[in-house]
Amino acid sequence: MKKLIYLIALVPFLLFSQSDESILLNMSKITVKMGHDAQFAEGVKMYKKCYKENDGDGNWNSWKRVQGKGNVYIFTDAMKNWAEMDDSSDPAGKACRNIIVNFVRPHIKSIDYNIASSMPKISREPMQDAKLVWVTFFKVKNGTAFNEVVNEVSIALKKIEGSERGFWYNVVGGGAYMADYFVSTPFTKFADLDTDVDSVWKVYEKVNGKKKTDAARAKFRASVLDVWSYMYSLKEELSMQ
Repeated sequence: MKKLIYLIALVPFLLFSQSDESILLNMSKITVKMGHDAQFAEGVKMYKKCYKENDGDGNWNSWKRVQGKGNVYIFTDAMKNWAEMDDSSDPAGKACRNIIVNFVRPHIKSIDYNIASSMPKISREPMQDAKLVWVTFFKVKNGTAFNEVVNEVSIALKKIEGSERGFWYNVVGGGAYMADYFVSTPFTKFADLDTDVDSVWKVYEKVNGKKKTDAARAKFRASVLDVWSYMYSLKEELSMQ
């Protein structure tokens, strides 16, 4: 996916996988111009078809934001390490470059590219059939305190439920208004959101008691500047898997 995004970004004009080893997640947030959603989608489909026909070996997922202002897509792909950034060869991408120029880029209002590093020690096992993710973002002012509490909550979740609920990432760089961390919780369908589950603090309390839970919540709140969340739906027809 980074090859597709490089083409979009260079022409004038993120299921989140997981393993025991940390990976790097390329994330490109694309805001589509008002009234151009259908044209943008068709352009990406054209690029995908061309990329396949030219034996492209890249993979990416396309997620569309469910709520919030405007038509926003997140394109993601994973790298094992930074060394993959040195390999810019992509014959299929070059062969399909004009599709980006003529049929994708004209419908884009803005693009914001970021990289995040996965945190496998506090993340769940892969979920292959995820069609929806609930992503919560955290802007923090005390990373040490934040990580201490998140790790403690992870221990409690694993003890009570046997696993973490989501995939944690640490954002690498970015602007002043970017999140520092985010957690992506996967679901197979919207109906899964109707299932009642205990909050993470309720689970933590079962393990550690109310007094320690109150202290941990206070420590967590003091470590955070802002928290926000969005849902994203997988657009398989725009993904290359």
